Amino acid sequence: MKAQFKYGPMFRLGCTISARRPRSRRRGSVRGAHRPKQRLLHKLRLASPSPRHVMALSSSSHLLPFSRPPATFPRARHAGGGRGRAGATGRFMACSSPPPPDVVVTRERGKNAKLIAALEKHNVQSLELPLIKHVEGPDTDRLSAVLRDEKFDWITITSPEAAAVFLEGWKAAGNPKVRIAVVGAGTERVIDEVMQYNDGSLEVAFSPSKAMGKFLASELPRTTETTCKVLYPASAKAGHEIQNGLSDRGFEVTRLNTYTTVPVQDVDPLILKPALSAPVVAVASPSALRAWLNLASQVDNWGNAIACIGETTASAAKKFGLKSIYYPTTPGLDGWVESILEALRAHGQSKEAPGC
Repeated sequence: MKAQFKYGPMFRLGCTISARRPRSRRRGSVRGAHRPKQRLLHKLRLASPSPRHVMALSSSSHLLPFSRPPATFPRARHAGGGRGRAGATGRFMACSSPPPPDVVVTRERGKNAKLIAALEKHNVQSLELPLIKHVEGPDTDRLSAVLRDEKFDWITITSPEAAAVFLEGWKAAGNPKVRIAVVGAGTERVIDEVMQYNDGSLEVAFSPSKAMGKFLASELPRTTETTCKVLYPASAKAGHEIQNGLSDRGFEVTRLNTYTTVPVQDVDPLILKPALSAPVVAVASPSALRAWLNLASQVDNWGNAIACIGETTASAAKKFGLKSIYYPTTPGLDGWVESILEALRAHGQSKEAPGC
């Protein structure tokens, strides 16, 4: 007798197996030369995706003991703490809720990845909650015309966003030759990415000894004995420290407010709730700080730590009356991470990097 087996349309498998009477009538016993067939049939049975694909081999009155698979897959059941458990009929996939955040990162959407990755190396759990977004400023459309029609000894750029907006206007103006003074490694990186592909018309020629606007204003070198002209494309919300400092030194400063920041309005309540309980909030600008304090006013006596990217934001935090403020002496990603770790240690949330 021969039995035809077609495993199912999904796997496109067909096989023909000759049935022989086993030496022993003990149910389920196959010996000697029949073991390879038993293993094959066992594998086919285990892989059977549905009841209609169940296969059995008949020989006289003997029926190999194939069990029918369950008609449906069991649903995972959850025990306390969000952990799955196994029931009597199968294994359940574990399901757990994410751990509570250690720090809230608040830069605009798409610009938190490097900070999150750096914190992960220290086993720090981050919650991304963008608090601000950049929009066009009142002078955005003027930038390309000013670059095309006027000549400047220096272009001063003090943030990555200011750099990105400037480069758009610079390209629209036909890539004029300019010399740039930058504040901060992040700002310089944005410009360096474009410098690799231009003909030398874009040059970063100066950065102050400390990545702060007041150091730029006091250290920017004069290139001529006569009037030295500076273009300062900035946020509409930036202070006047740079232009006033340069003007006091005899520079002729043209400021263009090429962008501004506005608070994000549609904050998800499901994200805000754990954010308000996080021990540390990381902010990179006074605008982000103001947006956070507006959200924190929804709870009584919020007093957790603020980790600022630099001294400018930290000074704003002090003016707002905050007490638990941490910031690096040298602005930048590495110093910011260290300030966050310091804040966590101070709040009893010490983190250690996992062993390699």
